[in-house]
Amino acid sequence: MDIVRLENIEYLHLFWIVGGMIILFWFTMRWKKRALQRYGDLSVYQNLVNRLSFTRPKVKFFVLILATAFLILGIVNPQIGSRLKEAERKGVDLIVALDVSSSMNARDIKPSRLDRAKQAISSLIDRLSGDRIGIIVFAGQAYTQLPITTDYSAGKMFLSNVDSDIVPTQGTAIGNAIDLAMDSFTDNDHSKAIIVITDGENHDQNAMEMAQKARGKGINVHTIGMGLPDGGPIPIYNNGEMKGFKKDRQGNTVVSKLNEQLLRELAEKGGGMYVRANNTKAGLNAIFEEINKMEKKEFETKTYADYEDRFQYFIAISLILFILEAIMVNRRSQWADSFKLFEKNQGGQA
Repeated sequence: MDIVRLENIEYLHLFWIVGGMIILFWFTMRWKKRALQRYGDLSVYQNLVNRLSFTRPKVKFFVLILATAFLILGIVNPQIGSRLKEAERKGVDLIVALDVSSSMNARDIKPSRLDRAKQAISSLIDRLSGDRIGIIVFAGQAYTQLPITTDYSAGKMFLSNVDSDIVPTQGTAIGNAIDLAMDSFTDNDHSKAIIVITDGENHDQNAMEMAQKARGKGINVHTIGMGLPDGGPIPIYNNGEMKGFKKDRQGNTVVSKLNEQLLRELAEKGGGMYVRANNTKAGLNAIFEEINKMEKKEFETKTYADYEDRFQYFIAISLILFILEAIMVNRRSQWADSFKLFEKNQGGQA
């Protein structure tokens, strides 16, 4: 079965232009109709003005909308993948467990702990070659955001949707995240690693146990501490706007600090390494070097190859429709008038 993909999916936003055109045309036609009604009955006015048509402008506009829509589809460039092939890849299996609790919005690391972590993961994806990656998000609970895959484009797309509201329960369930990560790996003999990115605050009690369990399965657990020792206040947002900072019951501003001791111990238990992020680097370089030292195993993956462009068909249809719209006129043709008069004559003879 053929697979369709959109090469330039970001240009689908251009369809908002089509919606704007429809709204503008509707208001324009409504205004014209009201303006003409000031002179009397529309049917009388239509007969007085030579071959005036109220239908043709609508038809012209419909053709224009179709032409614009096909042009946008041409820019998006639908592609057809017609052949499924098996490719040999060599790499490791890697799962990133990302803390999305509210404390990750602290700005002691610019632009924020969470934003810097997402930037670092995106850079990591850019450096992967043949490796498989998955993404888990966690706060009070852990959830799979991206199942383990070699589709790096999908990884970036899913990563872009991550924010601190994606997990409703607050907390820092590191143990649950590691447990879910272990279950997410496929049953094979590939080298495996987990990278936990968190500030370590309000962690659960079974984190150490899960790290040891992962190490027992041959899975290295690395940790990256997001935050600075002095910490920072936790912003509170409402409809995307910052309204202040989180306060305790006494009205004091809560300062979120990096739990560095926990993350060091966690990495030690998991047989990995700990790196602290700061405002100039996120720490993934050192861990990436460790991952590159791991034994890379070959595995098979199926990918659709030979994607063929289809933009030319949409552009051609769009061009034809634009030409058609350009040669159409807003007035009725003399042929149509003759046909109408012919009908009247027939009626008169009857």
